[in-house]
Amino acid sequence: MINELLVNLVNSVLTPGKRTARGNQAYHCPYCNHSKPKLEVNFTENKKGYNPWHCWVCNKKGSRITQLFKKAGASSEKYQDLIKLIGEEKESNEVIKFEKLELPKEYEKIIGNSDILAKHAFSYLKKRGVTQDDIEKYNIGFCSTGRYASMIIIPSYDEVGNLNYFTGRSFQQNPYIKYRNPETSRDIIPFELFINWELPLILCEGPFDAMAIKRNAIPLLGKNIQKNLMKKIVTSTVEKIYIALDNDAMKQSLKFAEEFMNEGKEVYLVELEGKDPSEMGFSHFTNLIQNTFPLTPYRLMGKKLQLI
Repeated sequence: MINELLVNLVNSVLTPGKRTARGNQAYHCPYCNHSKPKLEVNFTENKKGYNPWHCWVCNKKGSRITQLFKKAGASSEKYQDLIKLIGEEKESNEVIKFEKLELPKEYEKIIGNSDILAKHAFSYLKKRGVTQDDIEKYNIGFCSTGRYASMIIIPSYDEVGNLNYFTGRSFQQNPYIKYRNPETSRDIIPFELFINWELPLILCEGPFDAMAIKRNAIPLLGKNIQKNLMKKIVTSTVEKIYIALDNDAMKQSLKFAEEFMNEGKEVYLVELEGKDPSEMGFSHFTNLIQNTFPLTPYRLMGKKLQLI
């Protein structure tokens, strides 16, 4: 049962929260100050004083709201109101550790499945340009029931083949919830199993984009590069990096480009002409990158000035 008094109090300190698909409240993170509400707080736990929270951007996480109030600089009055609601349990430095990630128990293979929903899932993927070879390569499945009912499941595996994430995407028309992802850290290297760190690397936003690109593409699962991926790229022998994010992420693209250039990488900024790679298809995207030239410090500065 959600304690609405606690929710209202947190709203008054962290600005009003936004309800997420998981039933949590999303706030602006006081640690990384990201422009969007990416800090999720779980108010549904029954144990008094235990409210797991996690920022999907900076990966900060904890178990008590007192940590957030201290970081946000809450007034003594607000802090005392919080203690009245959750108690004065001794603060610990414990962080929430996620259990080993597994695919949903309702997960089923698509290929060779005669179920009507499997056929709907296959039809949806075909319309998105995903081939049968792609489905088998990426182990794409679906769920007919449960939390991910009527959703495509796109797994991601690390370099040794262990599941490190998965994306759930509805294949229904006009779904209430399009995407549903597991409650685990995104600070991973998506599709790492298929990455050759000796070849040019392409950074895109989503798994459908990476599959459409068909070669050495890493989906960022958004518009930000997480710490582990950034570290892997800058310490790898990769020489050429293509950044292919949406036009509305130009500011982030230029920031990443500058970081990579400072590390001695040759960077290409792929301007997508208003379409995602998954929308334009393999041939169009290939033609686009073939006609993209390396970003120079002068061009980088010019593009940054255009955003002012």
